[in-house]
Amino acid sequence: MRESTQVLIIGGGPAGATAAGLLAREGFQVTLLERDRFPRYHIGESILPSCRPIFELLGVWDKVEAHGFQPKGGAFFVWGPEEWEVRFSNMGDETPNAWQVVRSEFDQILLDHARELGVEVHEGVSVRDIEFDGDRAVAATWYETKDASKTGRIEFGHVIDASGRAGVLATKHLKSRRMHEVFKNVAAWTYWKNAKPLDKGPKGAIAVCSIEDGWFWAIPLHDGTVSVGLVTGRDLFRDSRNRLDGDVQAVYDEALAKCPAVLAMLEGAEQVSPMKVEQDYSYVTENFAGPGYLLAGDAACFLDPLLSTGVHLATYSAMLAAASLSSVLRGEVEEEDAGRFYSHVYHHAYQRLLVLVSVFYESYRGKEHHFFNAQRLTSGERDHLEVQAAFDRIVTGIADLNDAEQAYKLVQAHLQGAESGDPNPLNNLNRVHEVKQSPFDPANAVGGLYLVTQPRLGLRSSQPAQELDAVG
Repeated sequence: MRESTQVLIIGGGPAGATAAGLLAREGFQVTLLERDRFPRYHIGESILPSCRPIFELLGVWDKVEAHGFQPKGGAFFVWGPEEWEVRFSNMGDETPNAWQVVRSEFDQILLDHARELGVEVHEGVSVRDIEFDGDRAVAATWYETKDASKTGRIEFGHVIDASGRAGVLATKHLKSRRMHEVFKNVAAWTYWKNAKPLDKGPKGAIAVCSIEDGWFWAIPLHDGTVSVGLVTGRDLFRDSRNRLDGDVQAVYDEALAKCPAVLAMLEGAEQVSPMKVEQDYSYVTENFAGPGYLLAGDAACFLDPLLSTGVHLATYSAMLAAASLSSVLRGEVEEEDAGRFYSHVYHHAYQRLLVLVSVFYESYRGKEHHFFNAQRLTSGERDHLEVQAAFDRIVTGIADLNDAEQAYKLVQAHLQGAESGDPNPLNNLNRVHEVKQSPFDPANAVGGLYLVTQPRLGLRSSQPAQELDAVG
């Protein structure tokens, strides 16, 4: 392994592989350390259309499309007494722009593509520690995951922590991770074969179906299996598990019996894997960037599986990180300004989705149920997030302020249970999501900087350097 590198990437998942590949395309020396050996299992199988432009920029879109993953035409929701669908073809493209993926295969494609672009990838290598010179991250000590006696040290100019929920920098060094009070949930899932296709909604859609104490996902995969998972409150899961002698399978089966839409899909199907369990806590790191480092993907923040936003946030933050570092390394932008840009734009994207997921949970009609009440942002959390200001930022920069005001009113009407004029509550959320502040628009510059992909990926100043404003 090299003793030094321009950029060190910790983690080879979608965030790490995407950031590494984009930086390598820009001609920089990139080293990536991944603690596991690929292919390796991972959850998070439903991909959003928003990933397409990033994969096209990376040059990996055609590889993913050719692999044979299950095309995802949209989503179908059974939410309380309501049913509705979301079709990606209604968004202006008749061809589905997303897939349901087997993550071991999907992640392998991204990591192999990064290698082809010139990234030096080391699998089975874990980062033990990050060294700082004052406040600046300057080096990492590593060891072989299966043999901790084999170790070494690598210096770097910059590091991107894409180590997932483990969060090497946030949890071990910066101690800056803050847990949100919402989405303290547990997911329990398994895989089935010979399941019936969903008889409603778009072809290949994810099914999201609520029950009194949570909800189920059902995701069809190209290998002939269906991923079916339960999401419920941590305390509800614990109580059910204690009542059922600690049997996770029994908890899952009991909840499944309350979900007729998914039960119909599984009639005559065979469970082909043991139960898997993961706790889903929502958290955010105080600072997404600092001297010599950036935090990307789940290493910076984690939301909730409800709207399948994990890979979207991972690849989006990777693109932002690569653009920010590229301009720093080329001497076009000061590192502190680039860090502020990255932190502001990524935190804005996360915060917007946090608000939308909370609004979605609050739209559930059975408001007497403990699970759905627990998913609401508390008044303290709303004050901390400045929800009104968040919506203001969402609509900042769009051409027609009347449309922005209407979008906000639609969400407010839905929260209050009023008639919004649209039977599909997700459409109301989509309208707010669509009027987001684009980092590609000079009118939305952050500290005088905005994102560009041509002629090179990076940041561009919208005004003379002396007029740049600090954005905290």
